[in-house]
Amino acid sequence: MPPLQAEMWAYGVLLVVLVAAAIDDVCTRKIHNWITYPAVLAGLIGHCCFGGFDLHRQPLGLSGSLIGLLVGFGPMFIAWRAGGVGGGDAKLMAAVGALAGWEFTLASLFYGFAIAGVMAVFVMLRHRIMRRTLGRVWRFVMQLMMRTKPGDPGQADSPTIALGLALAIGATLELVDIAFGGPVTSRLFGAGGW
Repeated sequence: MPPLQAEMWAYGVLLVVLVAAAIDDVCTRKIHNWITYPAVLAGLIGHCCFGGFDLHRQPLGLSGSLIGLLVGFGPMFIAWRAGGVGGGDAKLMAAVGALAGWEFTLASLFYGFAIAGVMAVFVMLRHRIMRRTLGRVWRFVMQLMMRTKPGDPGQADSPTIALGLALAIGATLELVDIAFGGPVTSRLFGAGGW
């Protein structure tokens, strides 16, 4: 069975989770556990049932689902501990990884952070704080390079973006890319890819 058909159940669950998480993040500025925890469990249990335990089987399998979970959650957990993202954002990427695997999750993170960057620029322009924000970021980076403990570049009055929305859009773009056999997926993970 081709990979798209074999993983269709996971992509369907993922699409529902992404829509729910995006709406939740925009409306409440949080992504609640009732969205992410069942999605992680669905990914792990579903891939175990449909793909077994083998890493190299198609469909994904439990081991592939666990690796995807770690690839999605690991870097986001570090960013959450550093104060850069919310815990719901980290758990959303864990759910994406458990449902779709590590390759999908890496591409989703790439798309999601690119979209978040564009959203941040729009917010800075809208609030006319581009120069102030870039100055704070520059000081933060310089303090990191001098190996001193940097202060938080954000301030209490700093506007924020809905990172969960950006990550959900990024994962949706990857779903569309896979559904249409897009150029990004085939270049990154095709015959000459990883």
